[in-house]
Amino acid sequence: MSDSTVSNQPGEHGGNAPLRVGFIGLGAMGWPMCGHLQRAGHGLRVYARDAAKRARAAAAGMQVCASPAEVARGAQVVFTNVTSTDDVAQVLLGADGVAHGAAAGLLCIDHSTIAPAGARRIAEALRARGIDFVDAPVSGGERGAIDASLTIMLGGDEAPCARALPLLRAYGRSISRVGGSGDGQVAKLCNQIVQVINIEGIAEAMRFAAAEGADLQRVLQAISAGFAGSRMLDLMGPKMVARDFAAGIQARLHAKDFGLAADAAAAAGLRLPALAAVRAQLQQLMALDLGQSDTSALLQVLEHG
Repeated sequence: MSDSTVSNQPGEHGGNAPLRVGFIGLGAMGWPMCGHLQRAGHGLRVYARDAAKRARAAAAGMQVCASPAEVARGAQVVFTNVTSTDDVAQVLLGADGVAHGAAAGLLCIDHSTIAPAGARRIAEALRARGIDFVDAPVSGGERGAIDASLTIMLGGDEAPCARALPLLRAYGRSISRVGGSGDGQVAKLCNQIVQVINIEGIAEAMRFAAAEGADLQRVLQAISAGFAGSRMLDLMGPKMVARDFAAGIQARLHAKDFGLAADAAAAAGLRLPALAAVRAQLQQLMALDLGQSDTSALLQVLEHG
């Protein structure tokens, strides 16, 4: 598999012969991913800490396991989609983790957004046990997972990434191998930096327009046709104008990701002033207890003063 983007075509979903697949993390993203894999014919062994999510999986005909290690027993591929670097390390390498139930040759594919350095450490630890690891963070949110239209950024050796590709086509529209272990996470954090700095810019524009007494809808329509036009403006501008702060992606996740990006930048000795400024806004958003809201709530942070 080359380092180029691979786009799905109709009829490509499902990949090759059915596999025994494990999936850990059945939240807003993981659950629809599991559904796509199951509809593609793969047998699902799953684990989640939440009892209600385990019951939902059992009702859908998935085999619910008591631990990550049990998920790995008999599986050819195990996916993880959890929250933090520590969470990924725990479910893969912890006392009852995947590594303790895995046979040599297992492929682990992690869809979490975690620190690039953490992904590299996990890959190295698994490689020592004969287990392949691909960091495969995604962009597109819950809607993209439901619609099988995710962008997926891969980090890992070429052979494991090629092995992952047929499965990822079940819910990925654009799939790119960026480079070696951790590079998928680098690309995802770059995505977050561009995306959320853009959202802050939109919030500041809407705040400025309101303070000047202009009609926000007309301002939005005017600037959307100019060089300010972007996917984020098309998505977030109308939400801010309508004051619709219901979460597409919860702001707390962007706050977490900006913390990862800031830590990685500091470790590299980089000064990234826009990242630092927007991270401060996200921290204020969290302090205002808006973490469950959409990141368009950055407008509310500006209004708070």
